[in-house]
This record gives sequence, C-alpha cells and structure tokens, in this order.
Amino acid sequence: MLCPAPIRSALLVAALMLGCSLSAHSQQVSDDSWWQQIKNKASDISDNGDDALYVSGLAHHGRSTYTPEKLAELNEHAWGLGYGKTLRNASGNDESLYGFVLRDSHKHPQYMAGYSYEWIWAVGGSPLEVGLGGTMMLMSRQDYLNSVPFPVPLPVASIGVRHAKVMFAYVPRLSANKNNGDVLLVFSRIVF
Repeated sequence: MLCPAPIRSALLVAALMLGCSLSAHSQQVSDDSWWQQIKNKASDISDNGDDALYVSGLAHHGRSTYTPEKLAELNEHAWGLGYGKTLRNASGNDESLYGFVLRDSHKHPQYMAGYSYEWIWAVGGSPLEVGLGGTMMLMSRQDYLNSVPFPVPLPVASIGVRHAKVMFAYVPRLSANKNNGDVLLVFSRIVF
C-alpha cells in the first residue's frame, strides 16, 4: 500500500528540516549514518539544552475559513502545558525537543511531541529577538486516525527574549472546503 500524500509530505519536510540542521554537523561526522546523526542531535539537545516550559492558551481559527456556526462550536481556549529542552546552537539558532498536551478545538486532549528549529535574529542592539522556522512532530487527536499518532510539519515563529518568548504555530487550510484548517496556535516558551 502506498503512503498517503500528506504523510509523504510530512516525512519529506521532516527529512529536509533535519537535513538543514545537520548539514554543518555532517561534515564532521561524515562516517555516521543519517540515523546516527539524528540520534546524536537528539542527545546533544537533551544533554546540553536548557529546560523549557510550554504554556498554551489560544487557538485562533481563521474567520474566513470557518462558517459562523462552526466557529460558535469550536474551542479557542487551547489551554495546555508542555516540557522540553532548548539548545542555542553554534550558529545562534534554537533547536528544541518537546512534549505538549492541550485542549484541541473540540475540547479533547491533543498530544504532541517533536523537534523544532528556529533561525534567530536580534532586533537592533536590544535583547529582543525574532525567530522563524519549523517543527516536525507526532500528534494524537481523537478526531484524526482514532488517536493514532501521525506526523505533522508546521511553520513556527517567535518574538521575545532568549529565555521567554511568545510563539506561534500555523496550521494551514487543508482543503478548499469550509471548516478545515487555518488555525493559529499561540503559546509561550519559558527556558530556565
């Protein structure tokens, strides 16, 4: 059986993200397999990264994507907590491993665990910085695949100081049909 297109796309994005983050490192460990490089990267983040607390609270559904009736049914108070490790790498960018649970749009638990990479830019000479990147995660929801975890690639962005940021993840519209996708998740990451 062929792998469905969304899963193939998710796996391709994950491979590209990891490939980008490992490209500089791979020259130093060219004898290692891709799998070994991924394990080394995860160990580096886990061993050398700082602890991070994730707190979510808002899932904004696109007003032009959903009908008014559907918007009235949806939960936009996506309260949740997570824990992770975040490493500021040698290039000055953030790499994270995380686990997260929140209330989804239907008020059910949504479980997520994954890897994210953000390119970081300082704003002027201030401690304020902005980030832009992506995440690849496994997600489990009651309304998709009967809670079987599935891969999800998403763009992420952030603004804040190094140890406290407001972050954004965007779920794009999944089809031309109404009531499907176009959600902005707003959460915070506090590194300690």
